[in-house]
Amino acid sequence: MVSRPHPGSKSPPREVFWSASYATKTQHQLRWESTALFPGCICECAEETQRVRRCPENTLLNEDSKIHGLIVQLPLDSVHTINTERIINSVAPEKDVDGLTSINAGKLARGDLGDCFIPCTPNGCMELIKQTGETNTSRLQSGCQLIKKIMYFVSNILVTGIGKPEMVHGEWLKDGAIYHFCYYYHCNSLFVHFSLCSDVTISRSCVPKPIECLAEEVGLFSDEVELYGRTKAKVQLKTIDRLQTQPDGKYVVVTGITPTPLGEGKSTTTIGLVQALGAHLKLNAFACVRQPSQGPTFGIKGGAAGGGYSQVIPMEEFNLHLTGDIHAITAANNLVAAAIDARMFHEATQSDKALFNRLVPLTGGQRKFSPVQINRLEKLGIKKTDPSMLTEEEITRFVRLDIDPESITWQRVLDTNDRFLRKITIGQSPTEKGFTRTAQFDITVASEIMAVLALTTSLADMKERLAKMVVATSRSGQPVTTEDLGVCGALTVLMRDAIKPNLMQTLEGNPVFVHAGPFANIAHGNSSILADKIALKLVGPQGFVVTEAGFGADIGMEKFFNIKCRHSGLKPHVVVLVATVRALKMHGGGPTVTAGTPLPKEYIEENLALLEAGCSNMRKQVENAQLFGVPVVVAVNAFKTDTKAELDLICKLAKEAGAFDAVHCSHWADGGAGAADLARAVQKAADLPNSFKFLYDIELPIADKIRIIAQKIYGADDIELLPEAQHKVDLYSKQGFANLPICMAKTHLSLSHDAEKKGVPTGFVLPIRDIRASVGAGFLYPLVGTMPTIPGLPTRPCFYDIDLDTESGEVHGLF
Repeated sequence: MVSRPHPGSKSPPREVFWSASYATKTQHQLRWESTALFPGCICECAEETQRVRRCPENTLLNEDSKIHGLIVQLPLDSVHTINTERIINSVAPEKDVDGLTSINAGKLARGDLGDCFIPCTPNGCMELIKQTGETNTSRLQSGCQLIKKIMYFVSNILVTGIGKPEMVHGEWLKDGAIYHFCYYYHCNSLFVHFSLCSDVTISRSCVPKPIECLAEEVGLFSDEVELYGRTKAKVQLKTIDRLQTQPDGKYVVVTGITPTPLGEGKSTTTIGLVQALGAHLKLNAFACVRQPSQGPTFGIKGGAAGGGYSQVIPMEEFNLHLTGDIHAITAANNLVAAAIDARMFHEATQSDKALFNRLVPLTGGQRKFSPVQINRLEKLGIKKTDPSMLTEEEITRFVRLDIDPESITWQRVLDTNDRFLRKITIGQSPTEKGFTRTAQFDITVASEIMAVLALTTSLADMKERLAKMVVATSRSGQPVTTEDLGVCGALTVLMRDAIKPNLMQTLEGNPVFVHAGPFANIAHGNSSILADKIALKLVGPQGFVVTEAGFGADIGMEKFFNIKCRHSGLKPHVVVLVATVRALKMHGGGPTVTAGTPLPKEYIEENLALLEAGCSNMRKQVENAQLFGVPVVVAVNAFKTDTKAELDLICKLAKEAGAFDAVHCSHWADGGAGAADLARAVQKAADLPNSFKFLYDIELPIADKIRIIAQKIYGADDIELLPEAQHKVDLYSKQGFANLPICMAKTHLSLSHDAEKKGVPTGFVLPIRDIRASVGAGFLYPLVGTMPTIPGLPTRPCFYDIDLDTESGEVHGLF
């Protein structure tokens, strides 16, 4: 039998190991439908051991999300003596449809009705008796009179376990009633619509499903899930191996036009779209989003859980710490930084022999190379494993990394907006003996380790990438890696849990993977490949995985295609381009939009001329998406001050620009229902022919790849490589890194390098001031203009409003 999914479930129709019959009554006509399924047959001569092998605990039926319930048909049909209790108790209590396991029967016997599986038929009868209003059951009539009273006056849905068609007569049922044979389901109502209030209030109004229940719904086994409390969990990577033969679902990326500093609601649209696909179109749907940095959370932007009735919940868990992945990256990154300076200090203050004796210490009277040191010897071309066999020249090469301090590209990181760490001096303590140098901090989400986490495809791949990260250049011009420093194994240990995607849920109970969080303006701005790959397997071929690319299409989307898809091998089906009336008016020449201040009247009053002028930016971003051969659907994220004429104008111009469709959405106010039209458009677009392609060949010279992005995506006339950038082009080409893709570090507030230039700037030359190599992550990133790699705090940061209620434990002020 194929059962219907639970209301709100993302799971496909499931096989249920029981028989069922049901009927519906319309206009006093009774229509019967019946279905039966019999599980794999076991012959009557089977012995107990053979029976037990077929038991749920041994065939993984207990773990299989496709199976709602299990029945053991009694008496067991065998010529041998079989322990019936052993067979019955092999069924998981939550799937014990007849309630016969020792756990369920025992709880039922002692009256624990709220904590056991009550068999379907008595449960239905108890509920129907309650609805008669009769409190003294001894006064209730028996037989057909009682049945008729319950069914005709009360029942909208009748549940029976009679097992015989036509036992119930049509005239017993009132109009519109449904008769159903032993169909049991459980549904958590997660979405309650009421008058709009703050995001955090809406988030708290919803009681999320226990995360282990959500995991089971989406098809994860219990041993694949590591719980972090009741609302979040990590998913083990072995899930990919189990699902490797499962076809992938449809792959959707959400991006946007060039935004205002307020953001235009890409995260909200991502969540709203998934809620629409899952809870309203009844398709399997998964969201894959980035973990937010605490820099913006306490700075100016706030959290990134979405908003209104399209959120990831609980939003406090989402925005604060989550499962500690960003902290693990901070620790790993700063361990590398400490290793660099410590190594330079020790090389400067010790002889070759002293260095060697400390790097390869005597243990039990012998010296022995560690595995990472063997790797360094092989890199140097020294084919020896016995420390006593190295020559003096080989010892010198082995112990001396000879790092050029001016070449160090690895910086310390902190997940806080702190402008005063953009340039610092380290080593000023007397214990460092005068070995000072100028350094800086980046924000943690700009760390190469974050990019490695987002782009890795397995634990082994992550270990290899972490070992390849280049931190500096030696005085002889050779790249110095974390493996040369001997720290790469320790990095893998620090990241061993962070590599597992984090499972959460939306307000409407849809699954969400929250994993990795690289910034889009100073990194590649996309969530992890691993999360996408697992989700694509879980949703199945008719399902949808919706991921978000940071900032505008010229930033996050371009990197999603040219970097993420190049590393993952995945091909997207649809681009959803988010646009807003206010942002398009800004691009049409509207006043400056400043976070924390009221919007000027031009943005809250109808102005079609200003709006139409700004739609040039939307047109350019639609064209940018089409360069990759993927259909585009424009989602107009509606605000309460927008007029119908404005929304309709955007949709009209978007279609004229080449979008497959354009729809306005109200998912912030209405949840998934407000994005239902968008979901239908995406569903249709996903079935269109797809000619996905990359923008450039990675074998092209570095400057040519930068030029292609600048001219085709940004609209620049040309690029200008400043002296430091030209030096890096020459250096990386010599070191063998020229064939890496490009990750532009550029302002997100303009298509150009100048944040003040709105709309579609033309006639500009893009200045490249520097280029850095993220060899482990697998890209080069040019720095365009004066792009800071750690944000600063505004005059009035968000932290003014954030506080903890010490009585309730609730966090206030997050948004």
